[in-house]
Amino acid sequence: MTAEKKNFNFLIAGVPYKLRSSHDDSTVQELVDFVNNKMTQAMAVTKNGSFQNAAVLTAMNLAEELILLKRKAQRELDKLEEKTLQLSLELENSKNNKVLNN
Repeated sequence: MTAEKKNFNFLIAGVPYKLRSSHDDSTVQELVDFVNNKMTQAMAVTKNGSFQNAAVLTAMNLAEELILLKRKAQRELDKLEEKTLQLSLELENSKNNKVLNN
């Protein structure tokens, strides 16, 4: 069963938006606050202060964060898989040694 979607109205950098989402109010507010903070940072560093330039810079910054987090998560997953394989081999060797010693 899918969660029921609600309509949300919010502002990003002073511009009104509407969103239909199945997320709860606090999650949507967290998303809005996060994007607003990123837009505020981008507006502060864009030379002409245009909304479009700030939006593109925000998208690039978010994409960078996402890609770096995905890479980090993949490295951690690779480490866990390697450790799991190592422990599995050790367990198998332990079983084989126990059988041979009996």
